Amino acid sequence: MSQVFEGYERQYCELSANLTRKCTSASALDGEQKKQKLTEIKAGLDDADALIRKMDLEARSLQPSIKATLLAKLREYKNDLNNLKSEVKRITSGNADQAARDELLGSGMADARMVSADQRGRLLMSTEGLNQSTERIKESRKAMLETEELGVSILQDLHQQRQSLLHAHNTLHGVDDNISRSKKILTNMSRRLSRNKWIIGSIIAALVLAILFILYFKLSH
Repeated sequence: MSQVFEGYERQYCELSANLTRKCTSASALDGEQKKQKLTEIKAGLDDADALIRKMDLEARSLQPSIKATLLAKLREYKNDLNNLKSEVKRITSGNADQAARDELLGSGMADARMVSADQRGRLLMSTEGLNQSTERIKESRKAMLETEELGVSILQDLHQQRQSLLHAHNTLHGVDDNISRSKKILTNMSRRLSRNKWIIGSIIAALVLAILFILYFKLSH
């Protein structure tokens, strides 16, 4: 795993969590406070885009086996960023809708005598339906965040298991090297023993021939 990629990944996860909290708080604000919060969120989205690009460049510069894993993670982060952008658009649209509703209600109050009870009822029903839709979106966002947290936890577990397997592989490789060296040493010792046997045998044969020659010489004279 690339340490550079991990650094970018850590920065992005922290930034994503921070943007998620800001989106949640922005939904509860209105007026200038909401506009200021949205400005901060959009700046954070720009930073997140930059981190995604950096991670993409870093992943594509690595070996194919590592690159495939990192690009898969990067696709998840891109989906997460797109979800954040969609949430910001929804909040921004909700802000415009709220302003339109305020304007409509203001003109309605000015012309209250001309608006029928049925029209006011339909307006209230539309507002209530919009609020219910907003709550459903918040609940969906919460479920999505919980799913993402579970996915991150699973990826971390898989990473730890991979590190354990790599460590075990390195240990086995070291054992194989030791066995190979021991085998070479035993082979060399066996060759030396065989050579020593031949040398000793040759010396004994020479001594026997010398003794026989001496005996023959003495007996012949």
